[in-house]
Amino acid sequence: MNHIRTRRTVAVAALLLPLAACSSSATGADDGKGGGATGDDRPVSVTVTPHGEDVEAGQPVQVKVAGGTLTSVTVTDADGAVLDGELDADGTGWTSQRKAVPGASYTITAVTASPAGREKTVKSAFTTAEADQVNKVDWRPGADTTVGVAQPISLVFDHPVTDKAAVERQLKVTTSNGTEGSWAWLEDYTGRDRIDWRPKEYFKPGTEVTLTAELNGTDSGDGGWFVRDYTTSFTVGSRQIVQVDLDRKQLTLVRDGQRVRTIPVSGGTPGGVKRSWGGTAVLMSKEGTINMNSETVGLGTTYDKMVDYSMRLTWSGMYAHAAPWNKKVMGKVNKSSGCIGMSNADAAWFYAQVRPGDPFEITGEDTKGLVAPGNGFGAWNLSWADWQQRSALH
Repeated sequence: MNHIRTRRTVAVAALLLPLAACSSSATGADDGKGGGATGDDRPVSVTVTPHGEDVEAGQPVQVKVAGGTLTSVTVTDADGAVLDGELDADGTGWTSQRKAVPGASYTITAVTASPAGREKTVKSAFTTAEADQVNKVDWRPGADTTVGVAQPISLVFDHPVTDKAAVERQLKVTTSNGTEGSWAWLEDYTGRDRIDWRPKEYFKPGTEVTLTAELNGTDSGDGGWFVRDYTTSFTVGSRQIVQVDLDRKQLTLVRDGQRVRTIPVSGGTPGGVKRSWGGTAVLMSKEGTINMNSETVGLGTTYDKMVDYSMRLTWSGMYAHAAPWNKKVMGKVNKSSGCIGMSNADAAWFYAQVRPGDPFEITGEDTKGLVAPGNGFGAWNLSWADWQQRSALH
């Protein structure tokens, strides 16, 4: 009797050793009557991976049991946060839903049951190596905003993403009405890697959209590790479409299918680098009064002035804005350096009507071509089939 109890005590002590417990077994039995292990109380062994110190991040935690089943598994980090997971159908394995993140320590507590119903508790621990390089994300739109019907979700990465599929798998978009959409990888105007999500067609007004980017612990490849998650939620406002006809030199605001107002404008000067971009540009931001300097867009010393009611349409510098210096040619001649200019009064009215995410559908015989997908939000200048082809998971 004492011999059996001594063996059992040693086995339990071994299970409680943090690192040795990654592959340990419980043997022996004590039924109060003496005797050894029976056929219904075979040794139970538990294996936990990963284990040790400074292990590579980016892998799930797995717990396997032989000779019994898992009753429960709890994995916590140093801050007490729980890493959720799921038991296998037969109760012999458990896998975390998320991956271990860089520079973290984890404690695993597993409760097992032998065929005879005896429970044992196994503890293990491991730490992950710090990230050699951290990849960060700049995303749009911001949280709790109301946007126009053409607004995409856009994530721009600090460093190159060479494992695009691994990153895209961690991105989830949910909408209140099951809107169909797709991710597409782009080159941002800055040259950085970028991924945008747009619906197949313009959003329906009132759609609620949430992005959940569970990137913490994901390896982006050459660009390094992500060490946090990102989330944003926004609501789609009324259906506003801005129709810009550069041949007629006019702009029309259409809201919910009804024409609200048409105003005279002057677009980019034909026949050269000052032409306006065509296709669909999406209003990126309303920037108010800003300094516009031609040298920043490669046009030499053509202009350097403060401009009111500035509404950005591309990263390359195309805006809609007040242009009182061109008032005499509004509605008659395209004579700007590429922007869509209007009178002060019309610009003030128009600025108050539009919101980021509203599409500007720009037509005209003499434009510089379509706005590129990465030059602002030019997603709508690709067909739906071409857009889907840019997904790493297509």
